[in-house]
Amino acid sequence: MRYLVFSLAALALVLTGCRGMESEETPVHPNQDMDYQERFNAQDANPFFADNAAMRKPVSGTVARGFLREDSALYTGRDDDGVLVESNPVDISQAVVQRGKERYEVYCSVCHGIAGDGEGIIMTGDYGYTPAPTFHADRLRNEEPDGHFYDVITNGIRSMPGYASQIAVQDRWAIVAYIRALQRSQNASEDDLPESARVEIEQGESANITVE
Repeated sequence: MRYLVFSLAALALVLTGCRGMESEETPVHPNQDMDYQERFNAQDANPFFADNAAMRKPVSGTVARGFLREDSALYTGRDDDGVLVESNPVDISQAVVQRGKERYEVYCSVCHGIAGDGEGIIMTGDYGYTPAPTFHADRLRNEEPDGHFYDVITNGIRSMPGYASQIAVQDRWAIVAYIRALQRSQNASEDDLPESARVEIEQGESANITVE
């Protein structure tokens, strides 16, 4: 019994020493976990280099993994000679056009309008913005290549800022595809309708048309 009481008293004494009391002694740190290492934080000076900068620029000519953009047409909208590409380099599908519609309505419609007529919500109000062009002007429909629209989305033009940091490359091309769809839809003629649709319209019926 005396041994048990002595053991409990010793245990209590030990536990009272683990209550966070300050000590001048160096703490025991058996597991380092890389807590102490020779390294530099961001913006630190490093006297090893002539410019005293610890943060180093990438070696000239190197490219980060996944950032080798050899396809000039896809990533810049221009060919190897710097000329704007005529056609969209992305395979156009209904899913691509739908994605372009969704991205267009997020980023473009506020200025260019849902129909691409330049009558977006901030253009019709008294906000003092430079009027956005309509995509249905002859120049933009018939003269400018697809690369022009991609270049404008990427780099901006006049008072319009570029959206390269906000819209992914594939999404920019999807928007270009949707703009072309808007242009065709708003400037369609009877000859653009399939024969079956023209027959239904002539008979006074509503034509159900699926665009491929």
